[in-house]
Amino acid sequence: MSIITLTTDYGLKDHFVGSLKGKILSEFAEAVIIDISHDVDPFNTAEASYLIGASYLSFPKGTVHLIGVDIERNKENQHIAMEWNDHYFICADNGILSMLTQKIVPQKIVAINIHDRFPPESSDLDIFIQVACHIAKGGLLNVIGKKIPSVKEVTELQAVLANDGNSLKGYVIYIDHFGNVVTNISKQQFIEVAKGRKYEIVMKPKSIKTILPGYSAIATSEKYPIKTYEGEKLAIFNEAGFLEIAIFRSNPLKVGSANSLLGLNYRDVITVTFS
Repeated sequence: MSIITLTTDYGLKDHFVGSLKGKILSEFAEAVIIDISHDVDPFNTAEASYLIGASYLSFPKGTVHLIGVDIERNKENQHIAMEWNDHYFICADNGILSMLTQKIVPQKIVAINIHDRFPPESSDLDIFIQVACHIAKGGLLNVIGKKIPSVKEVTELQAVLANDGNSLKGYVIYIDHFGNVVTNISKQQFIEVAKGRKYEIVMKPKSIKTILPGYSAIATSEKYPIKTYEGEKLAIFNEAGFLEIAIFRSNPLKVGSANSLLGLNYRDVITVTFS
C-alpha cells in the first residue's frame, strides 16, 4: 500500500485540493490519498509543522507526506525531500521540517533538482506531485535530488530557556477546532527543565499552577458532577506532547474557548516559571 498524505493551506472552497488529488491519481492510480488538513492558515509554516509532527506517526512507515504550504521555490526556499524516521516529507525548505528534526536526525535530505525536466508552465505543486509519486512507487531520493546536510532551522519553533534556568518561554503555535491553544513547549523539555520543581504557567489574564493528566481530571471533587466544571481553564500535555491551554468542554460557537475567553492568539507568549 502506497500512502500519500496531504497537508495544505488551500482550503476546501476552491478546486485546488480536488485537482491535486486528480493529478496524483493520474500519475499513480494505485496511490492511497489521505487528507491531514487543508485548513492551515495561509503561509503559516509553524502551524503546518505542528500538524505534521502531531499526525505522521499515525501512518505506516514508508508513507509519503506532501506539504503544500508556502511552496513557491525562490532564492530563499528550495524544494526538498526528506527521509525521516522511515517516513518521507516533501515541501519547501521554509522551516516546516525543523520541528521534526529537533527530535530525530534525518536519514537523508535532498534538494530536488528535476525542475528542468518539466514544461515552463509547470507549477511548484506539479514538481511535488511527481516526487511524491516517485517515492510512493519505491523510487530513490537520489534520483530526484542532490543530498544536502540539513534543513533550514527556524528558532521561533523552539521554546527558550532563560539563562538562570528558572523559566521557559514559549508561544502559541496552533489553535484547534475546539479553540484549545497549543504552545511550542514540549513535555520532554518541560520535564528536563522542571527537575521536580514547582511551576506556574503565566499568561494573560491569569496563571495556571497545575498541568493535568487529561481534560476530565479538572473534576477534582466527587460531590459535584463533571458538568459543574464546564468553563474552567486547564492545562495538559496533548497527544502530540505539547503544552495545551484549554477550557473544559468548550464550544467556540456557543460559550467560547481558550482562544476567545482567555484572549490567547497565535504567537502570544506563554511562560512557565519554576521555583
